[in-house]
Amino acid sequence: MPKSFKPIDLKNLTTYPIANRKSKVSIKDFAEVWEKGGKFADFLKSLPGILAAEDILSVISAISYAFKNKRSVILGMGAHVIKVGLNPVIIDLMQRGIITGIAMNGAGIIHDSELAMIGQTSEDVAASIGNGSFGMASETGKMLTEAVKMAQAMDLGLGEAVGRMILEKELPLAGHSILAVSAQLGIPVTVHMAIGTDIIHMHPDFDPEAAAGASHLDFRTFASMVASLEGGVYINVGSAVILPEVFLKAITLVRNLGHRPKRFTTVNMDFVRHYRPMTNVVHRPTMDGGRGINLVGHHEIMLPLIAAGVIEQIEEKQS
Repeated sequence: MPKSFKPIDLKNLTTYPIANRKSKVSIKDFAEVWEKGGKFADFLKSLPGILAAEDILSVISAISYAFKNKRSVILGMGAHVIKVGLNPVIIDLMQRGIITGIAMNGAGIIHDSELAMIGQTSEDVAASIGNGSFGMASETGKMLTEAVKMAQAMDLGLGEAVGRMILEKELPLAGHSILAVSAQLGIPVTVHMAIGTDIIHMHPDFDPEAAAGASHLDFRTFASMVASLEGGVYINVGSAVILPEVFLKAITLVRNLGHRPKRFTTVNMDFVRHYRPMTNVVHRPTMDGGRGINLVGHHEIMLPLIAAGVIEQIEEKQS
């Protein structure tokens, strides 16, 4: 026979005053309503101190702190960041001395140099993949092949070589190039290539041995940048695999060599949560004392918003 259950008796339930309860949401953290004609700094202050709004304010504060205290702010960026029109924002942050170093994947040098050449990039793959013409633009392949040869001949990293070549060729829109401006400013930009992922790897004059050597030199330079991260910020924007892996290897390399970056902030920004950036950027590197933050959203909105917030906070402190 199945056992018979009676409704449980609630009369002896223990309760307590709500004032004694730990609550995660308070009206003091709520948003403030917007008043027409307000300033951007007022907008930031009006955000609720809850979840992503609190996180984005923490990112702004961490970058501002790093700038004020002359700490490193390193931007790891997938090429999509260039393709959504953010070169002016990144260049401005470099010129202000806020960004102290940049890491790109291999596609970054393609889109950045094409902007310097003709002010356009991001080929319509659907329109050209069918006839086999995708990736076959001659000028892109030729210039970047020359840059690879320059890197080998002059013992340069790939990022510096491409930046120098854009300047030497006096490309008409070099001022819109992250690589060219970084070469002018002396800010390191490292390029982390995976053979077979980029269109230039299909071109007949491409030298994979020279490119790999230049990219490995860039990895060593990137590791040197990571060694300086104490009190600083590392931001991974739009790279789901390559740069999170490179960052994790650089962290373990410099710690093995006796450098001890521990108290720093890492930030991952992308459209969705990916396993590798969450693990290799947000969680593992900050386990011993830092803080990892993940922000989900569109680069073309989130990065300018953060940049503007940092500029407001820095100028407020300096005034």
